[in-house]
Amino acid sequence: MTKTALVTGAAAGIGRACAMRLAREGIAVGVLDINLEGCQTVVGEIEAAGGKALALQASVANRSEVTAAVARLREAFGPVTIVVNNAGITGTVPFKELTDELWDRMLEINLKGTFIVTQVVLPDMEAAKWGRIVNISSSSAQTGAVGMAHYSSSKGAIVTLTRTLAQELGPLGITVNNIPPGTVMNTIMSEAQRQRFPERTERISKTIPVQRFGEPEDIANACAWLVSEDTSYVTGQTIGVNGGRVVS
Repeated sequence: MTKTALVTGAAAGIGRACAMRLAREGIAVGVLDINLEGCQTVVGEIEAAGGKALALQASVANRSEVTAAVARLREAFGPVTIVVNNAGITGTVPFKELTDELWDRMLEINLKGTFIVTQVVLPDMEAAKWGRIVNISSSSAQTGAVGMAHYSSSKGAIVTLTRTLAQELGPLGITVNNIPPGTVMNTIMSEAQRQRFPERTERISKTIPVQRFGEPEDIANACAWLVSEDTSYVTGQTIGVNGGRVVS
């Protein structure tokens, strides 16, 4: 039977790559984002390649919107037993200038959103006695990042949430893992910026052991492995996809 996955923040970048990669594996995919037009474009690409997908619009921090979106996906393709929590926001601000509003917004989307989405899809996984949850964290959760106290804290919480849920949901046949991407093109620096600032690109790439930026597809490939049948004994893990970047 075809499995059904929900990928959040899937209108572009890593989310788009994960949605397309899972569709190539024969998984029906709910492409969810606040950007509906972007979702529709991704769905068109998936369907053109012979896959199944549905565009869904919702803010991951809004439980009613997420619940409605998951209901639509379930009605279209069946129980949702795979979720990729990729939706998130970022931002840079010196710690002393960080406001309550900026802090709250970052945690609302990055942490509370992951909590809401996972909780909404959980009943389907419990009923199936099988599930795969992949959370996209960040290498800044492992190393910290200057000017990103709110962001790195929100992503660090994702790592801890992953480990906790792995213990709690493991007896139910559900695995929970997280991927902290390193420097990924289209999220850190766009192709246009890479061409405009070749010296900066070269300088950053030389700090990475494999001597290149990551691509969204690098993260998607790891995601596809984590949601497969081959990983029933892999849970609570942080799977670094970072080109060999040293982290603590």
